[in-house]
Amino acid sequence: MSTQVRSRAAREAHLERVQGMLTDAVSALVTGEDWNRALTFAARFRSRSFRNTMLIYTAHAAAYEAGRVPEPTPTYVAGFRQWLTLGRHVVKGQTGYPILAPVTARFASTTPSDPTSWRRLASGEKPPRGETVKARLIGLKPAHVWDVSQTAGDPIDELPRPVLLQGEAPAGLWDGLADQITAHGYELRLVSSAAALGGANGLTDFLTREVSVRMDMDDSAQSKSLCHELGHVLLHAPSTANDDVAPSANAAMHRGIAEVEAESISLVVHAAHGVDTSAYTIPYVSTWAARVPGKTAVEVVQATAERVRTTALGILDQLDTPQIGNGDPPGLERGIPAPRRSTPTVDHAVRHETGLGL
Repeated sequence: MSTQVRSRAAREAHLERVQGMLTDAVSALVTGEDWNRALTFAARFRSRSFRNTMLIYTAHAAAYEAGRVPEPTPTYVAGFRQWLTLGRHVVKGQTGYPILAPVTARFASTTPSDPTSWRRLASGEKPPRGETVKARLIGLKPAHVWDVSQTAGDPIDELPRPVLLQGEAPAGLWDGLADQITAHGYELRLVSSAAALGGANGLTDFLTREVSVRMDMDDSAQSKSLCHELGHVLLHAPSTANDDVAPSANAAMHRGIAEVEAESISLVVHAAHGVDTSAYTIPYVSTWAARVPGKTAVEVVQATAERVRTTALGILDQLDTPQIGNGDPPGLERGIPAPRRSTPTVDHAVRHETGLGL
């Protein structure tokens, strides 16, 4: 057996092991509390796909139990050579956390609107003038990241964290969410109490294109409800012009999926602002997930998790508000060549499209 064949077999075996670890991690999400903890963690590492946050979560927990890292939760994670660009190095003996990284290739076309016209470019091949070039996902490969506590070297700057009083909403969050709702052609209505909404905290009417939120709640509850309704607007409208996030067929078939998605989006957005919504979110998500016929809790997670992360990330990208870090070490700029030989960095558009952030 040639060295190349052995190397490929070893890589495929490792990839299969990582996929198995991912399945085990997702299968552990069986309660609303677990779901809340997973999404809150994902909010802190939102530059990564939901699948990779779960792999990082379980690997770091194992490292903590084994005494290899000092804290139960990671702070910043990055690749081996990414840490070198920040003047830090992985400490000898520390094991990286396995993740799934995208394998991409360049494709070119003279008529981009024709799906059959795209051809794959060879390594180093330059397309003729006038052709459109795009990077596309062609597979997965195992990769590794390390937490900052597994490294040594130059100090890492601490990012500012939002500090909120109980019941207070993050500055600018309500206005930013409201602007996104109206930008999608919905009118925002403020009502006096839940009685006007049939007992609900908020309501989205797709026929009249109105979003209503009750105002007899504290500020953080109002912003949470507003973000919940924005989740419905983005994911559950009967038709949408947003090609990046198409309406969910599962959500259309059962309200339970739609409610889990909308509330989970609100959780991630607020967690990224340092707001804990678990007191409301845990029982809400648990109740609705249990009402989805023919689906286990694991299947509900698998059907919603990446859509939740992608949609929440899109909302956060449009907000001009103080937010906690996204899991990347401060100062790390993806796309800058690392010392020595390294794999070309996948551009943000591909990472966002595939949900496979490195």
